[in-house]
Amino acid sequence: MVACYAENNIATVGEEQIQKDRGLHWIRIERYWKTEWPKPRVLFLPLLCQHCDRAPCEPVCPVFASVHSDDGLNLQVYNRCFGTRYCANNCPYKVRVFNWFKGEFPEPMNAQLNPDVTVRGVGIMEKCTFCVQRIRRARQQARAEGRDVLEGEVVPACVQTCPTGALTFGDLNDPDSLAARLAASDRAYHLLGFIDTEPSISYLKGLGAESG
Repeated sequence: MVACYAENNIATVGEEQIQKDRGLHWIRIERYWKTEWPKPRVLFLPLLCQHCDRAPCEPVCPVFASVHSDDGLNLQVYNRCFGTRYCANNCPYKVRVFNWFKGEFPEPMNAQLNPDVTVRGVGIMEKCTFCVQRIRRARQQARAEGRDVLEGEVVPACVQTCPTGALTFGDLNDPDSLAARLAASDRAYHLLGFIDTEPSISYLKGLGAESG
């Protein structure tokens, strides 16, 4: 979560606004309790935009700020958005956040702002982009060298910094990629799969009787 904040110029809002449900984060960690006291066991689930192929957030935006890119990302066009929040209401995963306040980055925090990512203004919706700036950079480099993007060249900030390697990113259209092979495994499932939004993110069931 911290890496996502740093990479994507996400402002912190403070404890008071968090208590008012005005958090500003593109990825959160959900906790689920699997067993009962006195031996409780907690399971952690990273929850971010699922980048659905049939995204419920897209058709309800009156200004087409929520759009689907050619490479399968569900994007947010910030300079179109004027904060109706229809997309957030229609998202079953509740992973879109409204920017209630102008982000402030007092010195020396302003020195760590990512020049490849815009600092958003107040009153718009924000969400995970899979660090689209890294995807574009890798694509431009590959085009300049006359080749395709290689596996492992694009690594979102959350994947890069996960100490346990719990997150994997790759091209689902390439059956030989690690991400595609994991998504096709018997352990893979989609969050709220019964609503048929066709998410791009797959989760893996744990191994063993005590795993989630």
